[in-house]
Amino acid sequence: MQEDNILYDKSYAFSIRIVKLAQYLSSEKKEYILNKQVIRSGTAICALVSESKFAQSRADFLNKLMVALKEANETRYWINLLYDTDYLSKQMHDSLLRDSKELISLLVSITKTLKNHSITE
Repeated sequence: MQEDNILYDKSYAFSIRIVKLAQYLSSEKKEYILNKQVIRSGTAICALVSESKFAQSRADFLNKLMVALKEANETRYWINLLYDTDYLSKQMHDSLLRDSKELISLLVSITKTLKNHSITE
């Protein structure tokens, strides 16, 4: 984990949870299609946050975080769908959903701040 980067730390921890969810879905539930979707979007969040550290410009930085936000929102969709189709227990769903909402809130806050600073400059 990286020093003093709450977004990276939380998105990395979420990626770990998503990988473990994927392992559970494939081994316990024998579910492979939705599994691929949730692991792709759920792990992309931290990958994009990591990429943003070496963005070529402020606009590139903002773009990476906006795409991470889209991936977080998509992951929330897959978590809800997995629950509504009986692949996740209520406890698993609520816990994963809470983490995804926290990431979404962080990303919304950061991207709004970046957009507002771009306007005032």
